[in-house]
Amino acid sequence: MKKHVLFGLSLLGAAGMLVAQESNDLNQLQQLDSVYIDSKTTLDRKNSGKTVVVISKDQIKANAGRSVAQILNELAGFEMNGSNSNNGQNLGYFVRGGRNRQVLVLMDGVPLNDASQISNDYDLRLLPLDQIERIEVMKGASSVLYGSGAATAVISITSTKSSKEPFQLNVSSVIGSDRSAEDRNYQVEALTNSLGVQGTLGKFFYQGTLNHRYSDGLSAIAAPDGSDPFMEDPFDAFQAKANFGVHLTKNITVSQFVSVDNMQNSFDDFSYQDANFKSTSKQWRTGGHFEWKYKNGVYIFNDNYSSIERVVSSSFPAKYDSNSYSFDNYLQHRLGTQLKAIVGLNGNFSKMNSYTIPYESNDFEQEVNDEQARFNYFDPYINFIYTSSYGLNLNAGVRMNIHSKYSNHFVYQINPSYYMEFGSYGIKILGSYSTAYITPSLYQIYDPIYGNENLIPEENTTTEVGIELTKGKTFRWSVLYFQRKEDQFIDFVVVDPDTFQYQYQNTDESFEASGLETELSLELYRNLQWNANYTYTKRDDRFALRIPEHKVNSSILYQPSAKTSMGVQFQFTSKRDDNFFNPDTFENEFVSLASYTLFGLHAQQQLTKNLKVLVALDNIFNEAYEELYRYQTKGRNFRLGVNLNI
Repeated sequence: MKKHVLFGLSLLGAAGMLVAQESNDLNQLQQLDSVYIDSKTTLDRKNSGKTVVVISKDQIKANAGRSVAQILNELAGFEMNGSNSNNGQNLGYFVRGGRNRQVLVLMDGVPLNDASQISNDYDLRLLPLDQIERIEVMKGASSVLYGSGAATAVISITSTKSSKEPFQLNVSSVIGSDRSAEDRNYQVEALTNSLGVQGTLGKFFYQGTLNHRYSDGLSAIAAPDGSDPFMEDPFDAFQAKANFGVHLTKNITVSQFVSVDNMQNSFDDFSYQDANFKSTSKQWRTGGHFEWKYKNGVYIFNDNYSSIERVVSSSFPAKYDSNSYSFDNYLQHRLGTQLKAIVGLNGNFSKMNSYTIPYESNDFEQEVNDEQARFNYFDPYINFIYTSSYGLNLNAGVRMNIHSKYSNHFVYQINPSYYMEFGSYGIKILGSYSTAYITPSLYQIYDPIYGNENLIPEENTTTEVGIELTKGKTFRWSVLYFQRKEDQFIDFVVVDPDTFQYQYQNTDESFEASGLETELSLELYRNLQWNANYTYTKRDDRFALRIPEHKVNSSILYQPSAKTSMGVQFQFTSKRDDNFFNPDTFENEFVSLASYTLFGLHAQQQLTKNLKVLVALDNIFNEAYEELYRYQTKGRNFRLGVNLNI
């Protein structure tokens, strides 16, 4: 381990000594001039009271063959548990000590959710990386602008845009290995393909994409030491999407999309035995975008309808289906040169069915019926953005949640910041106090065994204090302290220990998490960029499972010419606690997972005007580690990719 770390540090140091060969604009990760997510309006970064992270189109392309979760796992404050395991592994979104239901995923401005999931969260495995143009991430409680679930982070994903040319064809393919650290073979067992056509014909624009991702190299669970390896558990995902739009006038744009997503993965028995269990998810989505620009602002309407079916074939077979419709429409209105108002209405309609096979039966029987298991909510909100001429900025607002199952609920935020310039340097001091809520899921309310119709929303409060130092686009360093508090936490509690009866209930206890996040982006030379971040997280012991106390990410990007780029990545994750069910003692037991260090390399070369190739090596020291107890993780693996753009 020490040799690997020393080698990696020396490699990073050597890269820092490289001399610039010619001037280029670098892929400025986290250094774009403007952000949108923290105010729902385009805002200069210096006027933003948040440390928003932007993942650009260039960085997404450099990560071809990887998943959305793997990219997010390299951000400060994020632990995407399971992202480096078997591709079919369920993901844990651990951000600032929170869980999946406290992280909100937006697709083109609309919140995504799966009403059949226990936590109502959305599965990022359903989103192919090749359909994404840009990702903005904002941490902290953000329910004023984004509603339920925006408690620890909002992940805003923007789909790829249509070309301004009449016709453009994009084809990409990435092959690679999919092996554990113990596997001696380097066979091609992972494949990612993408095909896209797009263009603009006068006022009309269109886009169509096909994506396929397959892997068959890893078992979900690792076999015991000394025994034969378990059978591989394949992962197979297919997505198709079409989008059509028209610029009705110079100021009015309308578009509509349709997408189909299918995902199938195998998994093993929870008792750590090899098995041939399967989970299948089918999703159908459609939605639209309407934008009207007028003299003093913009009106935007986004919506999304999704229908999801999940079938689990295992020792406990089950079927689920859900339907959700979400919309968000808002007005960005300028009240003067220094003041903007965002006035909006967000709504959601959700329902679900679930089926299981009772004991000594072979047929599915319905447990939850969508005639009962449904809810809706409407959230009016208003937010003000004040940008002064002397450096003071203020982002503040309030939202009212009007839910069909419980009484009205208010959340609010206040986010001041102050920007000063000293010569070529800029200093921004920021702070925020914001609240968030998480609605109970349909499963938690209506499940016939564990459900509770008296549940009320969880409440989260986040306080942030930070400072950011910048020098143009060549240097940015920020450090931020956060403190979170959770009230009315929905827990799975024992009602009667003698009969093993459990139920979802709001607890009377309060739970806290705090931590420190620091990020650095530095242009060492005009074609050499260094990005790094460190996260310290202190969490209540009760909710500390799988959350590292310390995490470090670092990368260096070297771009000797406009056609060539190469990079080195480093990640350190400290030890974590985990628990598991012991099938021998029938008790939950705790275990400590060891810390681990990962290194990766990648390079891209533009061979011709239309052809680009990618070479990458992940976990180059073949580190053996665990994200979850007894589950396999990826060892040293290669990726070879080609992208053709005509």
